[in-house]
Amino acid sequence: MNLKKKYLDYFESLGHVVIPSAPLVPENDPSVLFNTAGMQPLIVYLMGEDHPYGKRLCDVQKCVRLTDLDSIGDETHHTFFEMLGNWSLGDYFKHESIEYSFNFLTKVLNIPVEKLAITVFKGDDKIPRDDVSAKRWMDLGIKKDRIAYLGRDDNFWIAGESGPCGCDTEIFYWRSLDPVPIVFDVLDERWVEIWNNVFMEYYQDADGNISELKKKNVDTGMGVERTVAILEGVNDNYLSSIWHDALELLKKISNLPYEGNEKSMRIILDHIRTAVFIAADPSGIKPSNTNQGYILRRLIRRCIRHARKLNIDLNSNFEEEIAKVFINLYKDTYKELGENEEVVLEVLRTEKEKFNKTLEKGLKVFDKLTKDMKDVDSFTAFHLYDTFGFPIELTVEVAHEHDMNVDLEGFEKLFKEHQKKSRTASQGMFKGGLSGNSDMEIKYHTATHLLNAALRKVVSKDVHQKGSNITSERLRFDFSCDHKLSLDELAKVEDLVNEWIKADYKVEKLTMKKEEAISSGAECMFIDKYPDIVSVYKIGDVSKELCGGPHVEHTGVLGKFKIKKEESSSAGVRRIKAVLE
Repeated sequence: MNLKKKYLDYFESLGHVVIPSAPLVPENDPSVLFNTAGMQPLIVYLMGEDHPYGKRLCDVQKCVRLTDLDSIGDETHHTFFEMLGNWSLGDYFKHESIEYSFNFLTKVLNIPVEKLAITVFKGDDKIPRDDVSAKRWMDLGIKKDRIAYLGRDDNFWIAGESGPCGCDTEIFYWRSLDPVPIVFDVLDERWVEIWNNVFMEYYQDADGNISELKKKNVDTGMGVERTVAILEGVNDNYLSSIWHDALELLKKISNLPYEGNEKSMRIILDHIRTAVFIAADPSGIKPSNTNQGYILRRLIRRCIRHARKLNIDLNSNFEEEIAKVFINLYKDTYKELGENEEVVLEVLRTEKEKFNKTLEKGLKVFDKLTKDMKDVDSFTAFHLYDTFGFPIELTVEVAHEHDMNVDLEGFEKLFKEHQKKSRTASQGMFKGGLSGNSDMEIKYHTATHLLNAALRKVVSKDVHQKGSNITSERLRFDFSCDHKLSLDELAKVEDLVNEWIKADYKVEKLTMKKEEAISSGAECMFIDKYPDIVSVYKIGDVSKELCGGPHVEHTGVLGKFKIKKEESSSAGVRRIKAVLE
C-alpha cells in the first residue's frame, strides 16, 4: 500500500470525503499561475462557502511552485509535486488535527516519535502564544525540548495582506544517520519539515486589526516526494522509488553515473516531469513568452541546457523517452497524461528544436560580438542572455574555449536588476495565496456565467468555456470557437447579457449528483475535477453551471456589461475581455 493510498484511507476512516485533484491552472484566481498548494482550489470554501461534500475533506493535489526554482538541483526541492491535504471546514480544530497528524505518522507510517520535532507560533502583541498546540503535542508524547516557538515569518499564515489568518504548527523529521539531538535546533538542516497544520481562527482587516472568526478552519499539507524519501530511508528525494525508473533511463542515455552529475540530472528529471504535467493540463498551455507558457518554455530550455552539460545528443529524442516514463507512472491517477500524451511529446520536441536553433544563433552572435574582445564584458554577456536567450553558463563555456574570461560579477549585477524589475512587474503571479474575492470579482465571476450562456445562444450551442481570468477591473473569458466573432455577433451577445442583468434574475445554488447535473444540461469546464456531489449555480432559466462560487444573489447588481475586445487565444479558442460599468 503506497503513501497516497494510506493517507486517503486513514482520513476517510475519520469521516473525511476524498475529493479529486484540481487542474494545475487555477480557475478564476489571477493571483497565481498554478495551484501551489492543496488549499488553493478550496479557497471559496475556506472563505465561507458550503462544500457539497461537507466539512471534512482530503485529497492529493497536483502543485507547481516557482519560488524555489533556483533551488532545483538539490536533494529536496521540486517544481511539480503532489501534496497530501486534509481540511476541516468549521468542524474539528487544533486538538483533533494534531492528534490525527501524530497518529498517522507514528501509528500508520510507524515513524519513531523520537525522530519528530515541532514548531508553534510564539505569539506577538496581537495574537497570544499557541500554548494550546504545544500542550497537545506534549500530551501525545513530544518532549518539551523538541518544541520550538517561532514568529510570524515561520509559524503564521494569512490570506494576502488581509483576510482569514492564524498560527500553524509544523512537523519536522530527523533525516540523518547521526544521533538525534535532545534539543530541537530549527537551524539544523538535518531536521526536514514534512507536514504543516494551519489553524485559521482569526481575521485581519486592512488596518491590521484582528478579530476571531466564527467559523474556524484547518488546512494541512504534506509533500509526497519528501515523505516517500523519508519512509524509504534515503536522504536524496531523487533516489526514492518515485524517480528510480526515470533516473536509470537518464543514466543510460547519458552513459554517466548519478554520482558527480547530481545537479544536472535532478534538474532534467524535475523539469521534464513538470513540463509533462503542465503540457497535459486541460487548459492547453503551450510554450510562449508570457505567464504559464513562459514557465513551460523556461523549464524545457533549462532541461536542454543541462542535457548539453551531460553531453546528451540534443538531436535525439531523449526528452520524449524520459517523459514517457513519467506519463506511464502517473497516467492511471491523472488520466489527462494518457489522453494528451502525443500533445505533451510534441510540445517537448518542438520547443527543444526551437531552442537548438537559438543555441546555434547564439554561437554565431557570440563570435560576432566578441571578435575584437580580449574578454567578454558584462553588457555583452547580459545582451546574449536577455536578447538571444543564451545562458550565462554557455557564454562562460564558449568564452573559455576561446581563452576568454567573462565578467560574471558585472553580469550578476545586471541580472539581479533584471530580476527585480521582473518581480515588480509580475508581483503576485509566482506566489501562493488566496484570490481577492472582492465584491467586484464576485460580480465578474457571475457575469462569466451570463457571457457563456449568451455565446451558446448567439454563436453556437457547441461553444464551451476553456478558461477565465478575473480581476477587480475586468473579466477575461476563453471559449471554443472556430471563427472570429462578427460585430453583429458581439453586439447580440452584449445585448443579451445586459437584458439578463436588467431582468434581475435570482442566482440559486443547488447541490446534486454530478451525473444528475450534467444530464440536466448544466455547463461544466474540466468535469473530472469535480467530486460526485457538486454545486450548481442556476441563473433564472438562462444559465446553469457547475461551479464553486462565490456569486451575487441576483443579476441586477452587476451593472452594465461591455465587451472591450475579442481576439484569438489559441487554435480553436477565442478570447473576450469585458468590463462591468
